[in-house]
Formats: sequence, C-alpha cells, structure tokens
Amino acid sequence: MLLGIKRIYEKSSITDGRRILIDRLWPRGVRRSTANIDSWIRDVAPSKELRTWFLHDPNRWTQFEKKYRKELEANEYVRVIINKSKKDDITLVYSSKEKHNNAVVLLRFLKEKLKEDHKQELRLLKEKERLKKQRQNQRNLKLNVNYS
Repeated sequence: MLLGIKRIYEKSSITDGRRILIDRLWPRGVRRSTANIDSWIRDVAPSKELRTWFLHDPNRWTQFEKKYRKELEANEYVRVIINKSKKDDITLVYSSKEKHNNAVVLLRFLKEKLKEDHKQELRLLKEKERLKKQRQNQRNLKLNVNYS
C-alpha cells in the first residue's frame, strides 16, 4: 500500500487513503469537523521536550532526526501505523510549513520498517517452503523404504 505525507492545510483527495494526523497539538485554524482526518495518533509525534528543543531550526535537523528516530524505536504507535499501512493507503497529515519536520522523519522511518517487515516475511515464507519440501522428501523416503 502507499504511504505519503501532506500538510493539513492542503486539500484532501481520494488518493490520500486513510488520513492520520501525527502532530501532538491540533493544528491552528482547522476545524475538527472539516479536517477529514480518520485518526489522530498524537503519541507518535516527537516528545514535548524534543519539539521545543528543535523549534524547526535547520541547524539542529540532523540531531533532531537522530533523537526522534530513537523515540520512534521505542514507540508502540509506530506498529499501529505500520499495520494500518499494510491494509490501506495512508497519508500522514501534519501542520508544519517547514520542510524539516517530524512527518519527513516518520515517513522515512515507517518505510524502512515496512521494508524490514517485508524481508522478514519473505524469509519466513522461504523457510516454510524449505520445511515443506523437507517433509515431502521424508515422506517419499518412507514410501520407498516400505515398497522395497
């Protein structure tokens, strides 16, 4: 499924899929009744301390990204978004007008996790096929022994 980001102030479209607001605070000037948001997962946003430290300062971007990714590693709501994105198209909605924001980091992080999950699923499928062939070979050997 598709995974993307969009400012809440941009017009929603049918290609957005499920729209998830990922900011800790509700965006200014946006009515809840007209926001076209399916879920608000505020706990996936950066902590208050990290948000106030960063203040969208481009000089702090690299450090912010590292610190936020560390927070995301321990965040249980990341798995909620990953599971939703396996079923539906997801648009992560944010309010910042800056290009350096949490949505950019979260999107990259989620795509990496989805890729890891996909690789893990492929490994499990290959192992399952290997075991299936092994059992089939064992059955064939037993049949051969019984007919001899």
